[in-house]
Amino acid sequence: MTLLLDTHTFLWFCQDDPALSASARILLENPDHRKLVSLASCWEIAIKAGLGKLNLGESCESYIPNALTRCVFELLPISLAHITAVEALPRYHRDPFDRMLLAQAKVEGFPIVSGDIAFDDYGFTRLW
Repeated sequence: MTLLLDTHTFLWFCQDDPALSASARILLENPDHRKLVSLASCWEIAIKAGLGKLNLGESCESYIPNALTRCVFELLPISLAHITAVEALPRYHRDPFDRMLLAQAKVEGFPIVSGDIAFDDYGFTRLW
């Protein structure tokens, strides 16, 4: 199974944060699952770190690639199909990063691993 991770899921797993649900941890620890982190999440992390809202203990330039390697996650690029799919999404969720993740989940047909219950309004598979 291929899984798309929400930004907080990526951070919480890599930081061994107890806020990550037990079932999400089991999904992410399964070596048979392909785990994807969107470039939108990397962008969100860089913005929050730059604003001082997120302390990673190191620069994003080193944190993100190190965390991806350590946790065996892959980057999901943002394609034109992902970008244009945002237009058709209902406006239940206003966060632009979350809307991109939802568009990617829709276009690719991947379930999203997230604790954000607002994603449920879109009818995509959310695992938590």
